[in-house]
Amino acid sequence: MWRKSSYSGSEENCVEVRLGPVSQIRDTKDRSGGTLIVTAATWRAFLRKTKH
Repeated sequence: MWRKSSYSGSEENCVEVRLGPVSQIRDTKDRSGGTLIVTAATWRAFLRKTKH
């Protein structure tokens, strides 16, 4: 299941993610434009670095 941040509201200027053993990230405005694929460990590291 693709998810976007609850902070986005109805905004289309954001990204969506699908979590799993490998996580996928895509642009909400251009869903068919490609997907960035990262390992679960990489995704966790990204979240740790971007926390407020």
